Amino acid sequence: MIRLCVIALGLCGITSTVALGQQWARDMFPVHSHDFGTVARGAKAQYEFKFKNKYKETVHIAGVRVSCGCTTARVLTDTVESLETGTVLAIFNTRSFLGRRGATITLIIDRPYYAEVRLQVSGYVRRDVVCEPGAVDFGTLDAGKAVERHVRVSYAGRSNWKIVDVRSPNEHIEVELQEVQRSGGRVVYDMLVRLKETAPSGFFSSPLEIVSDDAQLSAVKLEASGRVSSPLAINTSLVIGNVASNGSITKNLIVRSKQPCRITDVECDDDRFTFDVPEGSRKVHVIRVKFAAGATPGTVDAPIRIKTDLPGHLSCVCTATGTVAD
Repeated sequence: MIRLCVIALGLCGITSTVALGQQWARDMFPVHSHDFGTVARGAKAQYEFKFKNKYKETVHIAGVRVSCGCTTARVLTDTVESLETGTVLAIFNTRSFLGRRGATITLIIDRPYYAEVRLQVSGYVRRDVVCEPGAVDFGTLDAGKAVERHVRVSYAGRSNWKIVDVRSPNEHIEVELQEVQRSGGRVVYDMLVRLKETAPSGFFSSPLEIVSDDAQLSAVKLEASGRVSSPLAINTSLVIGNVASNGSITKNLIVRSKQPCRITDVECDDDRFTFDVPEGSRKVHVIRVKFAAGATPGTVDAPIRIKTDLPGHLSCVCTATGTVAD
């Protein structure tokens, strides 16, 4: 593996400038700053700075310091082996600090060489808007089921203040608003946030943008997150190994579900694969997968999608990998 010049020079006992000495560590981070935008008082505001150890040596983070109490930083992975990834979590304190805030997070690395990496966070905490709870947490839920959460949005100020829209980049989230109070400069909305049954399996984190009629700082961000657990379980890979030219191999692919289901179809763009699909509804299906190599050598990388009759026509994907020999 090619190392940065500064590391190679260090191994030879040649000193470099401070700037160069920090650069190898800074290069592990693709992102060095984050703007939380405008958030409500008490809202959950967190960001994960990801980094990757691109070098042969193990990297160790000895400590972290933050320039402002408006932000807390936690190193979730302090020892990172070669080619592995780590995370630094930045938490914006939206309960104790209001207005425009910013902080510098300094990571202190002591291995393989001393270095400091500086990360920046900033944001604006509104004192007149409060969301309770401070985030929409759907928790862990089964796929194919709609789930709802309620958030109380309170405002203190203009008596004619109103929310005009709530936006989300996540097409599987929808929102309903109901005004429940308007008196004495206080306005309160009940915001119903629904995760639709079409949400795919896996973890998600999507911002909700509450848009008001304010001339400035009209949008307030609120985090919506959760994990959709699929009732289907399958190995994500099927290794067919090294198959001789014009040879064939048969493997078993096992699909498990939390409730009895029927497999309605098995799709694969690689026509060298054929499938023997069991009939009937059951919790465990054993699919016989046959691969006929043909005469063309090369690698095999073929996604296989299994469709079922579970609600929402749930499906799962397995990728077959291998090699056709010369």
